[in-house]
Amino acid sequence: MRLLTAAEQRELDKLAASEAELPTRVLMESAGAAVARAVLRLSPRKVVVFCGPGNNGGDGYVAARLLRGNCEVYSWATRTDLKGDAALARKAWLASGGEQAERTVRGGPGVVLVDAVFGSGLSRAPEGAEAEAIRTMNAARERGARIVAIDVPSGIDSDTGAVYPVHLARADLTVTLHAPKRGLYLYPGAECAGRVEVASIGIPRDLEARLPGPACELLDEDWALSLFPRRPRNTHKNDFGHVLVVAGSEGKSGAAAMVCEAALRAGAGLVTLAARPEVLPALHGLPEAMGLPLPGDGPLGRRDLAPLGEALKGKSALAIGPGIPRGPETGAVIGELLSGLDGSCASVLDADALNALAEERERIAQRLRAPVRPVLTPHPGEFARLTGEESERILADRLDAAARAAHRFGACIVLKGAHTAVADPEGTTAVCAAGNPGMATAGAGDVLTGILAAVLARRGGPGGTGERARLGVFLHAFAGDLAAAELSETALVATDIVRVGLPQLFRRWDR
Repeated sequence: MRLLTAAEQRELDKLAASEAELPTRVLMESAGAAVARAVLRLSPRKVVVFCGPGNNGGDGYVAARLLRGNCEVYSWATRTDLKGDAALARKAWLASGGEQAERTVRGGPGVVLVDAVFGSGLSRAPEGAEAEAIRTMNAARERGARIVAIDVPSGIDSDTGAVYPVHLARADLTVTLHAPKRGLYLYPGAECAGRVEVASIGIPRDLEARLPGPACELLDEDWALSLFPRRPRNTHKNDFGHVLVVAGSEGKSGAAAMVCEAALRAGAGLVTLAARPEVLPALHGLPEAMGLPLPGDGPLGRRDLAPLGEALKGKSALAIGPGIPRGPETGAVIGELLSGLDGSCASVLDADALNALAEERERIAQRLRAPVRPVLTPHPGEFARLTGEESERILADRLDAAARAAHRFGACIVLKGAHTAVADPEGTTAVCAAGNPGMATAGAGDVLTGILAAVLARRGGPGGTGERARLGVFLHAFAGDLAAAELSETALVATDIVRVGLPQLFRRWDR
């Protein structure tokens, strides 16, 4: 499902009017009706609709009018000098006998407040009567009222998820119109949205193809399932690829074991770990994985190029980085390994592979030249080291930051965190709404590396590198949710994603 910016939604509204004979007033009636239905499902005894100065307020007046006769309904207007379709909607509300609420709204059980103050087009901090309305709703919710937001909770930037100093603290439900907005799934705005319900208002989906620029997608289960077909009955392990894992060092052998186990559980046909001899005993509990000792000790350097180059023959994916011993030659070695891959071998780089590249930031794009574009999986700190950007800029717009880096490095970027952002060099982006706070635990990133390697390693099947990267991100996050549902978020450890979550996921999908 496509995630829209405010500009894209405005363009869709124009296309609906010009191409489908659906003027704003018609769309407003459809939007208000969808909100009214959502409110009635909450069985309210009293509804107060907080209406702002624009079309979002018009949607609110329509909802208020349609709710009359089902419960006690009032409007709380921030302004009465409305224009255009919003003014017509208010006029219809008043003609139906609509009443104005007092400025003090107590709230309490059975009271539903409808946030129609600002929609997706907000570009300034709320102030004056609008700020007062937002504060009033927040106070009423603390006393037990429930809040239904129209399109986007007021005070949230619908493109980035940033919050203004005055904003709706949390909606119980957000009824987003036609398609969800990006800010509903990007933090901190995602924390304010509550449950998100997408309401059709009559705009034909085909019009989205007319929007300029690359799309941003919301990764969901139906989409992921379509990219993960059942195994043919006469299949062979080589059909699902051979992953070479370069990971682990003294004191970090667990990272290597988790990458290997995750790759196997996510469906890789074969997995080989290349590591210093002291790391290989970590595979004793994982007899399905093979081990290749890298002679000597110390950081990964040029002496390792020949054995690693030989090990890569016949492999369909390289996973490198978690816990590797890093030295002054490591970044150059990674670059030479990538440039030497054949056209059937994908790669995923994480952790110390990224840190090694960051030590020569001006040469990263050169180091990442490979026949198949690599997948990089930084968390925000690693991303800052790779790009030189300040953390504040990265977190202010994670989608844009990931897209900039993907274009700059010619790689697929997986910017990890709550609702991971994914971007490819062509500008296509995606947000994964799955995942939970329990996954903020040691080793969860290593597990993601293994899952991504397995998905990238498949020989044949649907999806290019970008789609497979997004699929791996979703598998990891959704498996984490399934594991947390059984074990709790607090008790969740990284291997639970592999041993509990992934098996449940594939049983659910009959895979």
